[in-house]
Amino acid sequence: MASHLHATPRSRGQARRLRGDMTDAEKLLWSKLRRNQLDSHYFRRQMPVGSFIADFCCAKAMLIVEVDGGQHAENQRDARRTEWLEQQGYRVVRFWNNEILGNIEGVVSMIRAALASGAPPSPPSP
Repeated sequence: MASHLHATPRSRGQARRLRGDMTDAEKLLWSKLRRNQLDSHYFRRQMPVGSFIADFCCAKAMLIVEVDGGQHAENQRDARRTEWLEQQGYRVVRFWNNEILGNIEGVVSMIRAALASGAPPSPPSP
């Protein structure tokens, strides 16, 4: 990983706090991603990437999965963050909390497709 992507002490501490305070949607998705369950891909949760913290990251596949609640609708900061992550070579896929809670198998299928194809699937509708 390039030196500019290393986590800062501040982002590591924040990531640690976030791991202890996951939303219901994040907990459900983590139950499907943890322990290499998804086609043997290793995901980390609340992983610092530069000054940002990715909800879930498969570093080997350069795939970041973000879980968004209502506060993320039309959020310019999220757009800038995604743009920066993509400039670093990451692919970013986003899912709404209610989508994860109501259709976890569909979400897992989309993540699996992104991992297999090397390209993100179509973005989900809000």
